[in-house]
Amino acid sequence: PVVVTQIKRPETDGYAAVQIAFKEMKAEKAGRPATGHFAKAGVAPHRHVVEVRVEDPDAYELGQMITIADVLEEGKMADVTGVSKGKGFAGAMKRHNFKGQGASHGVHKVHRAPGAIGACATPARVFKGKRLPGRMGGDQITMMNLEVIQVDADRNLLLLRGAVPGPKGAVIVVRQAVKANG
Repeated sequence: PVVVTQIKRPETDGYAAVQIAFKEMKAEKAGRPATGHFAKAGVAPHRHVVEVRVEDPDAYELGQMITIADVLEEGKMADVTGVSKGKGFAGAMKRHNFKGQGASHGVHKVHRAPGAIGACATPARVFKGKRLPGRMGGDQITMMNLEVIQVDADRNLLLLRGAVPGPKGAVIVVRQAVKANG
């Protein structure tokens, strides 16, 4: 379960949202600003804090506990946000699904190279955003419209159909689907 630590209203903040926190931590491990922020909500410091947009912020109150059963129900769709698994430094073929070059017919030592990466004297540089080798993974990903198979309120478990970003044990954010089509 998560706890409400701040409520943002359109009159004061310009938009409606609720800040929720997860995984309680020792008070001495939290910094002084964080300790004061959680004390204002009347809860112990927590390790993970996320802000979620809501329709009606008045439906929530500070310190309120929210479980997964309050948010999702079986048969509905959910959006899951997390950080994907890091793959380290990867080439253009693995990272961007480039085709690569021929395995024979005179191709020399460039079978997995990306190919041409720009023109010559003009513009005399490589444009930003060019798909090249580099660090792969470790990015924030949102998987949309995953089907909720089961919600176990007693054990606080959620079963989804589909891929969830990140390794085992990673912290993810599960929301009601924004673009649900059904």
